[in-house]
Amino acid sequence: MIVGVDIGTSVTKAQLISRDGRTTPAHEARSTVYTLPGQRVEQDLDDVVGTVETVVRAALGDAAQLGGEPVEALALTGQGDGLWLRDAKGAPVGRALSWMDGRAADRVDRWAADGTLHALHRRTGVGLFPGSAAPLLAHLAEHEPERLAAAEVAGYCVDAVVQRLTGAVTVDVSDASQPFLDVATRTYDETALELCGLSAHRRLLPDPAPSGTLHRLLPDAARRLGLPAGLPVSAGPFDIPACAFGSGVAEPGEGNLIIGTTLAAQVLDTEPRPAMAEDPAGMVLATPYENRYLRVMPAMIGTAGLDWLLKLLDVKIEALDALLVQSPPGASGVTALPFLSTSGERAPFVDPRARGRFDGLSPLAGRADLVRALCEAVAYSARHCMETLGVTGTVTACGGGARSGEWARVFAGVLGGDLEVCDDAVGIRGAAHVAWRSLGTQVDPGAWRARLRTVTAERGLIDHYAEGYAAYRHALDLAREGWSTQ
Repeated sequence: MIVGVDIGTSVTKAQLISRDGRTTPAHEARSTVYTLPGQRVEQDLDDVVGTVETVVRAALGDAAQLGGEPVEALALTGQGDGLWLRDAKGAPVGRALSWMDGRAADRVDRWAADGTLHALHRRTGVGLFPGSAAPLLAHLAEHEPERLAAAEVAGYCVDAVVQRLTGAVTVDVSDASQPFLDVATRTYDETALELCGLSAHRRLLPDPAPSGTLHRLLPDAARRLGLPAGLPVSAGPFDIPACAFGSGVAEPGEGNLIIGTTLAAQVLDTEPRPAMAEDPAGMVLATPYENRYLRVMPAMIGTAGLDWLLKLLDVKIEALDALLVQSPPGASGVTALPFLSTSGERAPFVDPRARGRFDGLSPLAGRADLVRALCEAVAYSARHCMETLGVTGTVTACGGGARSGEWARVFAGVLGGDLEVCDDAVGIRGAAHVAWRSLGTQVDPGAWRARLRTVTAERGLIDHYAEGYAAYRHALDLAREGWSTQ
C-alpha cells in the first residue's frame, strides 16, 4: 500500500491506499495561513512539514484495515503556485508567499500595460496573477533583494516538503509549468525569464524531475513520520492535475471541475496549446503521462467565498443544502459576482481589481437567496472557464462543494450536462497512481478511478440557467469596464 498526502493551503490530509484502490479514512491537520497588511498571505514551512508528520503517523494507525500490507511508497501532492524560498539545506528563507498573496498586484498591472503578459502567454501558455512565482520573484527582487540573495532554491510547496524529507532539490514538471516552462520540451524558456526581467535568478529554479523519479526518505525524517528510512517518495503532480487523474480523466476533451477552496476547471489535451481566450489567463501543464497535457483555468474563489458568506450570516456549512432548497432557481431575483479574493481574479481573465457584489437586493431577500445567488455565480464562473477551455467530453467534479447535492444540481444545470461526481480524496488517488507507475507496479486503472455518482442535468434548470448565464456575462462585462477605471 501507499501513504498518500495532500498538502492543501490550510489543511493537510493523509490516507492509505492499496493496489486494488481501497482506502482508509483521511486524517487531517490544519496549518496556519497568515493574512497580513498589504495583501500579504504567508505560510511557515516548518508548520506545514509538521502537519505532514502528524497526518502520516495517524494514517499509519489504520494499516490493519488494509490487511497490514507493507508500505511501498509515500506519495505527495498539494497546493501549487506561490513562492517557497529555501537555502541549500531546505530551511525556509522567510515565510513562504502563498498563491493567495496579492503584494505583487502592481507588477501584474505593469506587465499587463506593457504587453509582457500577452507575450509570455504566447510563449508558455501561462496567465500570470499576483500569487504566481514570476511576479512574486520580481517583487522581491525590487523590494527585498537580500532574500533572493540568501536563497538557493525558489520552488513550491510540495518540493519544499520533499527537500525536507529527502534532501532532494527538485520540482515536479506540473509545478514548473507555471510560469517559465516550455511544456513540450520540459525545459525552461529563457526568453520567458527575460520577458519578466528574471534571467539573473535562473539559478534558483531546479530542473524538473523526469517522469518516474522517486526520492528516498532520510533517516531523521523517516523517524518523525513513522516510516522506514530509504522509503521511496513520489513528489507530484500538484493538486489540480492530481485531481484530474484521480477522478478518471483519461481521454482528450474530458474535463474536471474542482469545487474546493478555489474553483479549478481543466481539460485534457494531446497538444501543449493554451485555451483560446482573449485574456492571457490559465495554465498549460505538463503531466507524468506522455503526450498528455492539461489546459487549466484556476479561478481564485470557490468554497472560500461561500465560507465567507456563511460566516457573515452566522450559518453553518451543514445547512447549505437546506438553504439552497429554500430559495428558487434565480434566487428570487438576487444575483452575484463571486470575486471575493483580495488579489482579484486569475481565470478565465486576470484582474487584480476584480471584486464581488450582490445585485437585486430588496427587503424581501433572505439569507437563502444570498447563498443561492453566490452558489449560482460560482457555477456561472465554472461554465465561463469550461467554455474558454473547450471541453468536449464527460465532466467530473470533486472537492468539498461537489458533496452538496443541491449545489451539484446547480452546477449540472448551469453546465448543461450530467456531472460525474467524485466524493473521495481524488488528489491523493491521483498522486498514488503516479507513485505506483514510478514503482513499475501494474494496477487496474478501473480500480483507481474514484467511485462516481451521476448528478443529472434537469431540462428546466438547463433552460433557466442559460438565461441566467447570459445575464451574468453581461454583468461581468460591465463590471470589468468599471474595474479598469479604478
